[in-house]
Amino acid sequence: MSRAFERFGKETYLVGDAARQDSDGYFWVIGRIDDVINVSGHRLSTAEVESAIVSHPKVAEAAVIGQSDEDTGQAICAFVTLQGDDDEGSEELEAEIREHVAQRIGKFARPRRIIWAYDLPKTRSGKIMRRLLRDIGDGRELGDVTTLRDPDVVSKLDEIVKERSAEEDG
Repeated sequence: MSRAFERFGKETYLVGDAARQDSDGYFWVIGRIDDVINVSGHRLSTAEVESAIVSHPKVAEAAVIGQSDEDTGQAICAFVTLQGDDDEGSEELEAEIREHVAQRIGKFARPRRIIWAYDLPKTRSGKIMRRLLRDIGDGRELGDVTTLRDPDVVSKLDEIVKERSAEEDG
């Protein structure tokens, strides 16, 4: 029997994607179950942290990546899109979201960085391209963006992250 069938039996195939069902009964694929961040020895699913962030009433969408950190191994960086027309949150809202995550998961799961995003880089089918977010977060050259629904999103996010990094450094 294939390993993909072993976890839940012969009738169910494990594809490796995590999903959530909303209040209307729709399923949303939110990421890979093997997408894990290691923060101070705590192995956290990016989908778990994203779900905690999105459960905040002012948040529409979130994508989480791990960034290298000398002290903790990895730090959580969250790209967050807000409800309505608000493109950028405040320092107070950042603190509120961090506390919200701490209450749902634990203090160790609070995002170190929150980047406000008007949109996230998605494929035409709606899958968030975390690979590109990791490249943006780490300041690496972006790879292929031809599969994106809106390629301008990555250049705008890259600009936001560079501005934010300059503010944090100086």
